[in-house]
Amino acid sequence: MTSRGASVSKWLSPRRLCWPILVAGFASMFVVQTQIDLERGTYAQIADVLYIPNATILRRLALGNEGLLADIYWTRVVQYFGRKHLEHTEGMYKYKLLAPLLRITTDLDPHLLIAYRFGAIFLMAKPPEGAGQPEAALQFLRRGIVANPDYWRLWQDLGFVYYWELKDYKMAAKIFAVGSERPGAEYWMKALAGTVAAKAGDIQTSRFLWSEIYRHAETDDVRRTAEDHLAALAAAEEIEKLNQLLGVYQQKTGREAHWFYELYAAGLLRGVPRDPSGEPFVIGPDGRTALGPNSRVNLRLLQ
Repeated sequence: MTSRGASVSKWLSPRRLCWPILVAGFASMFVVQTQIDLERGTYAQIADVLYIPNATILRRLALGNEGLLADIYWTRVVQYFGRKHLEHTEGMYKYKLLAPLLRITTDLDPHLLIAYRFGAIFLMAKPPEGAGQPEAALQFLRRGIVANPDYWRLWQDLGFVYYWELKDYKMAAKIFAVGSERPGAEYWMKALAGTVAAKAGDIQTSRFLWSEIYRHAETDDVRRTAEDHLAALAAAEEIEKLNQLLGVYQQKTGREAHWFYELYAAGLLRGVPRDPSGEPFVIGPDGRTALGPNSRVNLRLLQ
């Protein structure tokens, strides 16, 4: 075969022919899906056109571009979660594709750290804010740690699931301690391990953990989840203080207060107390502080 013929034959090899076809296929899917999303609205039903429940097949199709395909899948995970989050439906199957999509994403790129970090939050958050699958979040983060053992943030997130969702403070403290030994770990990880061990369920510790997640949030959904938890923690702390003031008022006057204006008139408050959503607190039938009927704070997140 001549040099020219060999060159043409090499250029026409099956692998080289498949790549333009694959690129064209992905391009056409993006064009079609973008048009569908525009016509049906940002949060309308998003067709899972890229869902193939086998990462091995996808790696073969990617022809060495697994990282690009993983990024595509991660984008779809965020869109899928956002759409489901806005649906007014509940039940264990609401986020049924979340874990499989996350698994495929990280099978394609085991070092896509953002997928582990925020995918775990999507999985562990209580319904309807998330999938309510803390065990799935643990398994997912462990896979991430196996692939990225020196990335200390994954140890932080793993400890957070044990601390917040499973209330296993002993295990959380141990994980924070191990994570504090990873390269580049912040100094507060070691201190956090001791704090969690000594003050199980402490509000200040919980606020610090959610503040860290908020500071490093890279998606709006994660940021909103962190904001909701921080608001619930702030409201819980304020409710505790107000209940103490109600007790002081009763001791001073010999009777229970029915309105917070009474505490204001008695000089115990500077004004009507409001929750983080801006709604006034109320005094419930049991004589204790409660959220107002129009409050947007979700105290169930603390359960």
